[in-house]
Amino acid sequence: MSTGTDVKNTELNMSMDDNLSMTKKQPSKKGLCSTRHGLAFILQLCNFSISTQQMSLSIAITAMVNHTATSSQSNASIERPPTDYYQDYWNETLKEFTAVAPTYDWSPEIQGIILSSLSYGSLLAPIPTGYVAGVFGAKYVVGAGLLISSVLTLFLPLGADAGVAPFIVLRVIQGIAQVMVSTGQFSIWVKWAPPMERSQLTTIAISGVSLGTFVVLIAGGFLCQAIGWPYVFYIFGGIGCACCLLWFSLVYNEPRNHPFISSSEKSYILHAVAQQDSLPDWSLPIKDMVKSLPLWAIVVSYFCLFWQFSTMMAYTPTYFTYVFQANVRDSGIFSALPPLTSYVCVILGGLLADFLSSRKILRLITVRKLFTAIGVLSSAVVLLILPWTKSSFSTTLALFVLCSSFSSLCNSGALISFVDIAPRIQRGVGEMSS
Repeated sequence: MSTGTDVKNTELNMSMDDNLSMTKKQPSKKGLCSTRHGLAFILQLCNFSISTQQMSLSIAITAMVNHTATSSQSNASIERPPTDYYQDYWNETLKEFTAVAPTYDWSPEIQGIILSSLSYGSLLAPIPTGYVAGVFGAKYVVGAGLLISSVLTLFLPLGADAGVAPFIVLRVIQGIAQVMVSTGQFSIWVKWAPPMERSQLTTIAISGVSLGTFVVLIAGGFLCQAIGWPYVFYIFGGIGCACCLLWFSLVYNEPRNHPFISSSEKSYILHAVAQQDSLPDWSLPIKDMVKSLPLWAIVVSYFCLFWQFSTMMAYTPTYFTYVFQANVRDSGIFSALPPLTSYVCVILGGLLADFLSSRKILRLITVRKLFTAIGVLSSAVVLLILPWTKSSFSTTLALFVLCSSFSSLCNSGALISFVDIAPRIQRGVGEMSS
């Protein structure tokens, strides 16, 4: 291993001047047509698929549940009476659901368990997933997770017919598979993302989550009313299976192995990434991780942000349905506005973060802290105001949009800091010289 380290240090010293001149001369190092940006857009499509599969039940459950028994209770808790238009449209929609697809007598408690079951098996899954992705390559871990999740999505309607327990089991396994995608992809950016482009590349990829949420909420309501809620799972599960073909065909774990990347871009990425700190082998420094305060700060931030995001995405359609008596189509449209604004803010936030750090306006650690603080504190204030605005639909919708916009800035803050603090792994002589 010491020989590999010496070779690496020698290559870095010899190429430092070339790297600086290459930064000035290479036209391929920037622009959306580069291979690394193409990888970001492929990952955006994968995150899009995973997001649609995560959110499919959130919009479909409003059509899957028999609301006859619970409608009187929900009406009693509403501070303002619904309009005749919405009440008539709601009753008409319920009749359409009964004719198009089966409904189930799931109580609010059962619905909560089903919606949250996606996270049951994913609590400890990120730790082994990240390690396995680092050892065997993120291509296979992410691809396998996407394939498993997509296939299980196709079987969810059958699971619902089989009963609550089989349905929950499918959702738990699906949640673990989706963690393989959301966690494993960060191992790719350790090897593909130059430090000064890390924010924009990762946020382009992560923005697929917001885009997928927007699409499934917009299309899900129409699909439920037109052809039945099972097709929400069939369509988005099929899209995920198609994404697997694209993923396994075009994605490679490292730039050095990509057959279509230009030599100038390959050299630029390898030299930029090689300047990061490195570990001597594949050993997992568990003791150092446990004692690392920055790691614990990132974990706590990620927990809080994921709690907020998953709660909002899972229950926003149900919130509009029960509080404002919106039918499934309208609740989908209303719920789609926050992720649409989040999609734009995620990308803009990544570009702004890279601009501030690359131009030396702010230190990288300052950028991460600033974006995290704005995202967490601002969205928290908005959510605290939300319970007092149930009498105004427009105000409630505006608060949902603001919350998603602010929290999206955390993608350029705490959520990307994992890649910042993760050291690279030193390689042997043969691999360094290839």
